[in-house]
Amino acid sequence: MMKKLLILLTAVCLFLIPVRSFADMAEGDMIVTLGENLTETQKNQLLEEMGAPKDVQIVTVSNQEEHQYLGKYVSKSLIGTKAISSSAITIAPSGSGIKVKTKNINWVTDEMYVNALITAGVKDADIYITAPISVSGTAALTGIIKAYEISADKTIPEEVKQAANQEMVETAKLGDAIGAENAAALIAKIKEEVAKNQPKNDQELRAIIEQAAKELNVTLTEDQIQRLIDLFNKLKSLNIDWNQVSDQLNKAKDRISKFLQSEEGQGFLEKVKQFFIWLIDTIKALFS
Repeated sequence: MMKKLLILLTAVCLFLIPVRSFADMAEGDMIVTLGENLTETQKNQLLEEMGAPKDVQIVTVSNQEEHQYLGKYVSKSLIGTKAISSSAITIAPSGSGIKVKTKNINWVTDEMYVNALITAGVKDADIYITAPISVSGTAALTGIIKAYEISADKTIPEEVKQAANQEMVETAKLGDAIGAENAAALIAKIKEEVAKNQPKNDQELRAIIEQAAKELNVTLTEDQIQRLIDLFNKLKSLNIDWNQVSDQLNKAKDRISKFLQSEEGQGFLEKVKQFFIWLIDTIKALFS
């Protein structure tokens, strides 16, 4: 009788003790993704670099998953045979938007990640992407989306994940031709206009793309325009919340604006100004 009572009390205690799940994550909590092919030493180094707490939730990303989401858009050689890209996702205050910082990522820029994550429906997160060696960075998006699904207890449709990865790769490829910053800005601008105007056909979509390119002083080839039309037609066909897309894009712009207006941002601009003053004076000295 006492034994049965003890078992019953234990069961009741276990039921009453609150179990913290991923869905319970609050502002400031972190979840980490690690490539499964990292050595134990590399894992520990990256966790220390991320400033991860000892009890941090860890999600493992496999090379098979990388090929699953990237295989249609980039060569197998670019994806590679090992999963090493890693990331730390920290839950940000509601309404703060997405912020991305990278280290050892040599092809995909911070802005490209932000654009693709907005497409995937990610919001309000501070994300740090890193690797122990210099890598392209294409695989990191797979892990971030996987971790976000767990942390937010939200399933992102497979076709949306595929679209986000396609967008990231297409932007990076376009960046090879017109510059990474131009490509990221162009995609963001087109996305903003698509969210605002909801083009009904290819002609209206082409007009948005060409106008965005004109405003950014970017020259596109016919092939590049067609690839962008195909990409945004795919995005339009998905169940994407375009109001949220527009909202997240505005938050990303607001973050840049606030930085430039801040003391830190003003200090940065002053350094740039002083550099050009020095450069002009140096050039003048050479010809005097």
